[in-house]
Amino acid sequence: MGHGAFLVNRQNLLDDLTDSLRSEHDFTADGGGILRNRVIQAALNMDPCLLDLLMQSEVIRAHFFVEVAGTLIFDKVKFRDFISNKTFLPDSYTAFKNRISLADDQGSHLGHSRDVVLTWPYKDCILEGGMTKEDRGRNEVFWNTALSPDDITRLFEPKVLTGWERWSTAPEKMGGVIRQSVGDVHEDDNLLIKGNNLLALYSLKSRYARKVKLIYIDPPYNTGNDGFLYNDRFSHASWLTFMRNRLEIARDFLSEDGLIVVHIDDNEQAYLKVLMDGIFGRENFVGDLIRKTKSTTNDAKTGFNIQHENTLIYAKDKSKISLIGRKKTFDSYKNPDNDPSGAWASDNPSARSGDYYFPIKNPYTGRIDYPPENSHWRFSERRLQDYIDSGKIVFRKEHSENQRGFIFKRYRSEIRSEYNLLGSLEGVDNRHMNQKATKERNKLFGEVEFAYPKPESFAELIIRASTKPGDIVLDFFAGSGTTAAVAHKMGRKWIAVEQMDYIQELTKNRIKKVIEGEQGGISKEVGWEGGGSFVYAELAASNSVFADRIGSAKNISTLLSIKIDMRKTGFLRYDVDIDAFDEDEFANLSLGDAKHVLMDCLDTNHLYVNLNSLGDGYFPVSDQDSAINRAFYGISE
Repeated sequence: MGHGAFLVNRQNLLDDLTDSLRSEHDFTADGGGILRNRVIQAALNMDPCLLDLLMQSEVIRAHFFVEVAGTLIFDKVKFRDFISNKTFLPDSYTAFKNRISLADDQGSHLGHSRDVVLTWPYKDCILEGGMTKEDRGRNEVFWNTALSPDDITRLFEPKVLTGWERWSTAPEKMGGVIRQSVGDVHEDDNLLIKGNNLLALYSLKSRYARKVKLIYIDPPYNTGNDGFLYNDRFSHASWLTFMRNRLEIARDFLSEDGLIVVHIDDNEQAYLKVLMDGIFGRENFVGDLIRKTKSTTNDAKTGFNIQHENTLIYAKDKSKISLIGRKKTFDSYKNPDNDPSGAWASDNPSARSGDYYFPIKNPYTGRIDYPPENSHWRFSERRLQDYIDSGKIVFRKEHSENQRGFIFKRYRSEIRSEYNLLGSLEGVDNRHMNQKATKERNKLFGEVEFAYPKPESFAELIIRASTKPGDIVLDFFAGSGTTAAVAHKMGRKWIAVEQMDYIQELTKNRIKKVIEGEQGGISKEVGWEGGGSFVYAELAASNSVFADRIGSAKNISTLLSIKIDMRKTGFLRYDVDIDAFDEDEFANLSLGDAKHVLMDCLDTNHLYVNLNSLGDGYFPVSDQDSAINRAFYGISE
């Protein structure tokens, strides 16, 4: 049977099924619409009324019933999938999209093929919107495109990089930073990349695989309020797929003793934990740092005051890592009484739990001390005398009414490590709250439209505990550049990727200010005075130019002009017939639906210029950019 016959039969099926269902009052709404969910429930329950209705149409009977041993068997799964598909009872967007798409040999439109949408295939969010939770409140959209493995032909090939710039400390007499030309990118260069982070990771893999000590990211939280929107209704599954794609390739960057640290909140924390268990191995889960974000929330509906975020930590190989906190200070340890055991500091002699509860009498003043309420001594009554004899416990000859009658010494020699262990509740005080980060941002840039950056102090905590100077830190959700700024101040090498245009005004300018020696954030704490350099580059745009134009279009007429340019110079999907584009019907779509239609026409394999297109006259890549790319990727002429 030819392709046209399939379409004719399919249209007959749609018409017959619609008419049959509308003839039954139980399956129709007051306005004449079909109650899709009620029909599906009836099918799954093998409702006799529905089965009798369907059997009356020869076309319906032939499509959804199978004869077995002389008996017709209802294929309820096939019927459910057909009813659930937007091809049945389509909205205006789907109807228009179907008109310009091709169908497979079963009469199903390729854009709705079940093996693409429902089985967790490779997906990529081809995005116009922001890439981090910090874009919350901005009206920006992630364009989500479902791609099956067969559809991916050029998507993950390395991309051409263009717009190369090197920013470094200016000569002493000039001051500030200067922009220089780029001849080559060295191993110790810091790197800031503009472009889709999934494609950037695949482009950087050959150069940096197994070399990154720390991946530190703050991805979209999928709260419904953070600008992370989708074309389909499976927002949770889409977010998980979006994250899975990036985490899988990110793992390849980690050194054998490397770590990945991911910020997330309660909305997706549990699901992200399971996802990362699968990618990095449950046995490589290191811990979950809790960070206090604010003092109160505005969720009056639940009355539940959520003040924290989670920070999931995984290792490439848990047996090869250790996390330590900040180096301890021992300034309070003195030896004023020439104790032979060395320098000491007064310590708390009580503990919350234990079995030791007895009075201790000061022989000089007669004061009697007990452990505080609900507490116990940290030593037994027999050990008490040993401590008195050795000088670890010293009775005061004079003391105020509120002072304990004795001093319990902790010796410097008793401290085994010069570092504090990193604790899961490391950020539950007010040191790392969002308010602090906002003040840091405002000091650098004034009031800007960029909510909820992370404070430098928390990034410093993570970077200090997991890396040493010279190690590479990667952040592929760079946002305002907190990770890169802190890594730079701490003498680490860094790679940062950001999609949004604010990379110019925020991210890049922030790192330039760091090089100049800005004194915000952790600068004074780490003794930062400026210096260093970084290289900036962009993924060379192809179809992404059209994606940007579509996203910023204000009306249908602008979209129609973009459609003309797309036909001339764009790369369109193989399953789209642009000649079937009816401009009058297109003009009746909402602006949002019209944008989705044009986005669906673009071949996402061609968002950016592939490296193997160097020398292809179709793409205007300069000789200088070609030379830098060959050197960067290590390919010969």
